[in-house]
Formats: sequence, C-alpha cells, structure tokens
Amino acid sequence: MKHAVILAHPARKSLNMTIAQTYRATVEGMGHAVDVRDLYLMRFDPCLKAAEIPGPRAPVFRDDVVRERARLAEVDVFVFVYPFWFNAPPAILKGYVDRVFGMGFGFKPGLGGNSPALTGRKLVSFSTSGAPDHWVRDTGAMTALTRLFDDHLAGTCGLTVVDHLHFGGMVSGITEEAVGDVLSRVRQAAQRLGASNS
Repeated sequence: MKHAVILAHPARKSLNMTIAQTYRATVEGMGHAVDVRDLYLMRFDPCLKAAEIPGPRAPVFRDDVVRERARLAEVDVFVFVYPFWFNAPPAILKGYVDRVFGMGFGFKPGLGGNSPALTGRKLVSFSTSGAPDHWVRDTGAMTALTRLFDDHLAGTCGLTVVDHLHFGGMVSGITEEAVGDVLSRVRQAAQRLGASNS
C-alpha cells in the first residue's frame, strides 16, 4: 500500500511536520510505502495557470504538475497535514489541489459532466489550529471545512474520506504531554488505516 503525505506548513520545526513524520514512521513500520510531499520545501507554485483550465482546447499542464501526477499515480491513501488559517487550508494546499487533482488526474470528462478518476483510494486529514476544539466545533468551522474541502474533493475525485483529526488549541508553548497525546492519536489513526488494508 502506498501513501502520499502532503504537508502544508512553512516551519521546519512545527507540530504539523512532527505529525507528518509520525504518520510516515507508523505506516512504514507496517510495511507500507510513503512519499512525503512537503509543499513549502518543494516551493510548489499554487497558482493555477490559464493554460491548465479546461476549455475549448485540452489543458496544457506545466512540468511541475506532470511530475507530481506521475509521483501520485499509484498512491492508495492521500494524507493532508496542515494548519487552519482563517478556518481554511493554507493557500499552497488549495493551489496544489487545484493544479494537481484537477482535470486529467482527479477527474476526467464524462457524459454530462466529469467522471471521478481516483475511485477506491482514500483521503485522511490531520489539521491544527490555535483556536480550541470547542470553538472550531461550535462555530461550525469544522463542519464547513469538511463539507467544502474534504467532502467536495472526495466526491469530485471518487476518494473515500476515512478520517479527519483536528487538533485545536495548538499554539506555541503547548506542553510535551499535549504533543504526546496528539502524536498518539496520529499513530492510532495510521495503525487503523494500515491494518484495514493489510
């Protein structure tokens, strides 16, 4: 089984980086293959190009998108790791989805609309925020995010949303105990996913 961990946080020493590394180590320990795509380290360009938009002519994708799609072609599980910024994923992750998961990879033209191209594959998300969990839940921010981002992406591409674990109240100065609890939950999620596909 192959996993792509798509990390969208600019800090080299962040909780998001630690979550990505923990997920990777856990599933690799179960014998799975993992490809970490660190979008900031890659300097991925999130800006959709006019030529990449489907229209009267077939879209023309730049080399970065072509290479990325080739790397992801055999992935079984897509894992997004990112912070909430203004209650949404960072622009670099949204741009990655726009450019990489668009026409020709995530979906294809079909009769009367588009046809999902990633059916049978899975989506897992780990997100963090400075706002506490109860605020993210009670304001509807989490519901809105999962509906507009997770569920829409999954529906368009044919992915199955397996889980979205959100860790709120994650600000600088959090205790080692709190970080340990987060990483324990990440390991448990990875183990459940890995065991269900062994």
